[in-house]
Amino acid sequence: MVSRAERNPVADWWFTVDKLLLIAFLALIFGGIVLSLAASPAVAERIGIADSYYFVKRQAIFAIPGVITLIGVSFLSPKQIRRMALVGFVVCVGLLILTLLIGPEVKGSRRWITILGMSVQPSEFMKPMFAVLVGFLLAEGQKRPDLPGRSFSMLLLGIVAALFVAQPDFGQTMLICLTWAGLFFISGMSWMWILAFAGAGAGGILSAYALVPHVRSRIERFMNPEAGDTFQVQTAQEAFINGGWWGQGPGEGTFKRILPDSHTDFVFAVLGEEFGLILCMFLALVFAFVVLRGMSHALKENDGYVRLAATGLIMQFGLQSCINMAVNLHLMPAKGMTLPFISYGGSSLVAVALSMGMLLALTRKRPDQTRFVAPIEFSPLPSRG
Repeated sequence: MVSRAERNPVADWWFTVDKLLLIAFLALIFGGIVLSLAASPAVAERIGIADSYYFVKRQAIFAIPGVITLIGVSFLSPKQIRRMALVGFVVCVGLLILTLLIGPEVKGSRRWITILGMSVQPSEFMKPMFAVLVGFLLAEGQKRPDLPGRSFSMLLLGIVAALFVAQPDFGQTMLICLTWAGLFFISGMSWMWILAFAGAGAGGILSAYALVPHVRSRIERFMNPEAGDTFQVQTAQEAFINGGWWGQGPGEGTFKRILPDSHTDFVFAVLGEEFGLILCMFLALVFAFVVLRGMSHALKENDGYVRLAATGLIMQFGLQSCINMAVNLHLMPAKGMTLPFISYGGSSLVAVALSMGMLLALTRKRPDQTRFVAPIEFSPLPSRG
């Protein structure tokens, strides 16, 4: 056991990191491997891979750098997180540009690039860098009126959104826009700005609907299932119905055999069929616990940069989780967004681990951290004659 009297980096980390959040993240990573074991063998068989456990083994391998990243990044200080975000942002911009130039086109999009023999999705790693930098710029703008922090944050949003739309990846674009808007609002936005951004958001959605056939098709199929192919969403709904409250049992699901993305975007539906709605609700509660505990830490922070950066990271995590589950339940049009730590994918798992490692680092207890405490008033004792 590590003693509080010991003064070394591991001891300091152990007594300052949020252990409940850390346990929740490790449990989600393990749950992702278990669900990959349930969902992916049918996919491997369907696409002709000889090893039925190909995706399971890869997910277990991805979990190793994921856990190392999660814990390793949580050792850093807020200043080191800020520097990492700045360097990472520049690197990700370069990789996104390279992806557009030389990346392979898959299903009409260029989102992947091969680095050292591994396929990497740079947009996944851009998201935490963006959240931390926007939080820093908005906080600096509050402290230093001469620094146009809000204008710089708008510039970052424009750069990232343009690169995401060029792929195109409208789901990730929506996620970073919502993150930026949330941080902008928390930092003290006037009602005029709120109305302006609401109008801009509505205009962007209408423009995408009018100009991008892919977006228009998904919205029309969501509003009117008879308007086109809704096979994946309908199959996911049938999987939930077939699972009922308690599920068909591990490995007993049938809809995963015909659901194309059962190990990635629609893994939540596999969970519903094999383990039931009870376990689905439990998983949703775990995500809710992470979001609420992360937000609780962020709101207690006196440092504006730490408060906004942590809020941005937990907002991304919560929004992505809600969007994925909502798509599986046919409450939103399909977005092609993974369920954090649960869906199959190396880039997604390591990037989310990086993001949550940053959150753990930012919310660690620090000696210089103070809390607002109400003063205690003492009334004078009555004099004795």
